[in-house]
Amino acid sequence: MSCQKNCSLTSKDLTILEDQLTHLANVSRVAASYANAFQDPAMKQSAMAIAKHHCDQFGALMGVLNGCNN
Repeated sequence: MSCQKNCSLTSKDLTILEDQLTHLANVSRVAASYANAFQDPAMKQSAMAIAKHHCDQFGALMGVLNGCNN
């Protein structure tokens, strides 16, 4: 019995996803770096929230790709 889902991602879709994943990973890394550099707790918390937001978006896009593998 096959449990393969219908995945209709084209090579262009995969290229766009790759670009977005790279962008989100970089933005998350930079925001986390800023969070470590800030002395002001409010600024540190804001940068950490931004990093988490982009990390969550990265995870959601990875979920799209993982959904095509199941």
